[in-house]
Amino acid sequence: MSIMNRADFAQDALMGNYWNETTSIMNQWYPREANRADENYYYWWQAHVIDVFVDGLNRTGDRLYKDRIEAIYEGLLRSNGGTFLHHYYDDMEWLGLALLRAYQATGNEAYKQSALELWADIKTAWSEHMGGGMAWNKGQLDYKNTPANAPAAILAARLFQCFGDKSDLEWALKIYKWNKENLVDPETGFVWDGINRLGDMQIDYDWAFTYCQGVYIGAGVELYRSTGDRSFLEEAKRTAHACIVRLCSPGNHVLPDEGIDDTGLFKGILVRYLVELLRAAPEMNEVREAVLANRAILLEQGLDKASGLCGPSWESLPVVPVQLSVQLSGVMLLEAAEALQRLE
Repeated sequence: MSIMNRADFAQDALMGNYWNETTSIMNQWYPREANRADENYYYWWQAHVIDVFVDGLNRTGDRLYKDRIEAIYEGLLRSNGGTFLHHYYDDMEWLGLALLRAYQATGNEAYKQSALELWADIKTAWSEHMGGGMAWNKGQLDYKNTPANAPAAILAARLFQCFGDKSDLEWALKIYKWNKENLVDPETGFVWDGINRLGDMQIDYDWAFTYCQGVYIGAGVELYRSTGDRSFLEEAKRTAHACIVRLCSPGNHVLPDEGIDDTGLFKGILVRYLVELLRAAPEMNEVREAVLANRAILLEQGLDKASGLCGPSWESLPVVPVQLSVQLSGVMLLEAAEALQRLE
């Protein structure tokens, strides 16, 4: 089976195992019976579903993926009460990023307008508390973290690249600057999660998550693309190296099992932005090796060949029920590996 077929296999397994025809969004668990009425509604997971459908569309040009994007766009709008606005700023940022990519892939003006409406609301996250930065949610405006800042910088930079509004570039620069000065280890480039979560002005140094590294890398790459300033690219490369050294298993580069729920998505997000780094810096062989090593271990040990399911550890076969967030990371890895092959 070719890498392309593996990516399509993963995409078809995602649809077959999780798609809900009634709601036109993905169920949160496979099998469906594991879904509970009292569970939280994870809006931001659905944003990443759109992102992987865009991956499939860009890879194949198949109208099937375009139809899937249209269906979940409408389903997510209904499920969120007729609006894409949300309590969590980082959740809106993920959807804004996905819809901007969907617009670029399809030309559908509705996606563009929705992304711009989200961006207008996202900008209300900024305050001068702690010298600036984007708040995590609308009920805790004094808690600032990388998950709310780095994706916002990516979105602002991409909006600038797409539409040419210099104010978006200014937003990207100031958000990135705050993130770098407050939540990045100046010695190594490793990215910390957040500050003042408990109202004590402390940084969560022990929250070492893959996706914090990924989104900061992504922000650096997009600012390099927007400005031509190589210092942003060098900072992204430094963080990637720190991430591999600290979070990958020595010897085989395998990324850690970060569990289920939201953290189940983290590795997929990291891998997505490692590939964006390789587009800008193809000389980063350790990054290429890490992506390919994780793909190999997933295909050899972690992917159920019958169901297409994968677990939170890419070194072990999944145990049902399997969460959507976890499954998405596996799909993102296989799409990323195929994109990486096309770069070579």
